[in-house]
Amino acid sequence: MAFRGPLLRLLRTQLNHTCQQSRAQSVAILGAPFSKGQKRRGVEHGPKVIRDAGLIERLSNLEYPVHDFGDLNFHHLEKDEPFMHVPFPRTVGSANKLLSGAVSRAVGAGHTLVMLGGDHSLAIGSVGGHIQQCPDLCLIWVDAHADVNTPMTSPSGNLHGQPVAFMLKELQDKMPDIPGFSWMKPSLSSRDLVYIGLRDVDPGEYNILKNLGIQYFTMRDIDRLGIQRVMEVTFDHLLARKQRPIHLSFDIDAFDPSLAPATGTPVNGGLTYREGIYITEEIHNTGQLSVMDLVEVNPVLGASREAVEATAALAVDVIASSLGQTREGAHAPIQGLSPPKEDTEQLCL
Repeated sequence: MAFRGPLLRLLRTQLNHTCQQSRAQSVAILGAPFSKGQKRRGVEHGPKVIRDAGLIERLSNLEYPVHDFGDLNFHHLEKDEPFMHVPFPRTVGSANKLLSGAVSRAVGAGHTLVMLGGDHSLAIGSVGGHIQQCPDLCLIWVDAHADVNTPMTSPSGNLHGQPVAFMLKELQDKMPDIPGFSWMKPSLSSRDLVYIGLRDVDPGEYNILKNLGIQYFTMRDIDRLGIQRVMEVTFDHLLARKQRPIHLSFDIDAFDPSLAPATGTPVNGGLTYREGIYITEEIHNTGQLSVMDLVEVNPVLGASREAVEATAALAVDVIASSLGQTREGAHAPIQGLSPPKEDTEQLCL
């Protein structure tokens, strides 16, 4: 049944009200221990090592309640033949369908959701579930890779390099009917997406970015413009017309491998700590963050315990700063003290 006119406007108003309620009310943590979007084992342990690095304790210092919903239980199909050269298509499709429902329910219940991956193929379900509740959302993709290959352009076939292609309406006629994904309908426009941190883009992806006019910032752009200007242009592109929910999908390999060594596809020349945290602080400051993904932490690939701990601790910092932790410290109210002034005019520019 198609909704038209006043009924459609009413439905959108109700969904937007749900999205507005979800921000800055309470935080939900959802683990997605899944690795079949690529071929390297270990990334399914990402949720555990991020929690073990003190995530819940850190978020408990912020101003809203934190609910840990535990981990989803994914079923791996015994018989899952490749499609073209795409491995595990039905398993990945089934996992994302499960995740999509969980994300939709959490956002609908009024939570700001943090999804802990797992590999980046999980963004198919995370964004898909989010958009069910917030159809006008925009997507900020922080990553060394564009992850917008199709099965025809992907050198590896791995679905963790293709999630954005599943989402974009403009690529609907370029995507074959992959087994396991009949539930997935493209619902994001290319103008609602911004990439930050790119430095390893496949030829087919480059053509897609250029042909669709997608806004993106490579590491060279960040060097040239500075991260402050990059975020200003990002928000002008996504939020200037209207304020709307943000979905942040953050791959830990956006950082330089010296900071995040325990990940599957590291690429030299990535974000510094300060650049990465500035991105998340500015997203928090919009007041529009509704769902975030933190993916591709792989403890098996860390060369040492220290490397794994450093990567997991960085993931905790990214999540905490997205939810309000500042480098001045958390600003929870203290009984008996007056709240701090919002603007202190310490610096006049």
